[in-house]
Amino acid sequence: MIVFKNKNTIALLVIMGAIAFCGLLITYIYYKNINDSVDPRILEARTLYEKYNGYAQENEYEAIFSLMDSIESIYHANLHYKDSYETGVLHNNRAAAYLTMALYSTDIDSLTQDSLFDLAEISANNSIEIYLNWLELYQHKTIQEIQTLITNDFYVGLEKYDAHKKAKFLKSRLKEIIDSQKETERRLSVSYTNLGIIYRHKLNYEMAANSYLKALELWENNLTAENNLNALLGRAQKKRTMLQKLFPPEK
Repeated sequence: MIVFKNKNTIALLVIMGAIAFCGLLITYIYYKNINDSVDPRILEARTLYEKYNGYAQENEYEAIFSLMDSIESIYHANLHYKDSYETGVLHNNRAAAYLTMALYSTDIDSLTQDSLFDLAEISANNSIEIYLNWLELYQHKTIQEIQTLITNDFYVGLEKYDAHKKAKFLKSRLKEIIDSQKETERRLSVSYTNLGIIYRHKLNYEMAANSYLKALELWENNLTAENNLNALLGRAQKKRTMLQKLFPPEK
């Protein structure tokens, strides 16, 4: 057993322990407050989404599509979320899954591959439509304007909660929408990139180029879109700089 004879050492250890405890307590309170602020109607959808990356890494496509369907049903059951950017994410994830299957599956025939490209195109276009409509509603609006816009619809289905709880849910949602004003343009850029890849493999090179250009207009640092356009035009591929590797873009 270690015995500390130096009083200063003991005092320092007590202080360090107290600081560590306070840090843990603050972290616990912070995350508990965040979790308590999440709209309970879509909490299950967010929990389900945690499985997505695992399924995608293992190429478990059947599980991915089942997961997307379950999550979409939760969002569609609530008026405010029915056509939200979250549903755009779902459609683009479906497009990415169909596209990956079409490009990398080794046990499919050309007819099945064409069908997968068609499904990917439908999903990508659905995501683009949702993102564009969402941006038209919310882009460049202040938090006060958004609150006026969504309050009535948002509270539908939250009647059993008291005013304090409902206000907490609304405040959290408003922050999500403000944060997503910038993020959704990049999400839309990714959807156009996927659409460009689909058109390229369908040999529709003009539509592919237009899609990549739209992607870059929305997000000039979309290297995937830029390199796909470079490949289409016979240009050299562009590599990520060291800074881009160390400091990737925000979500």
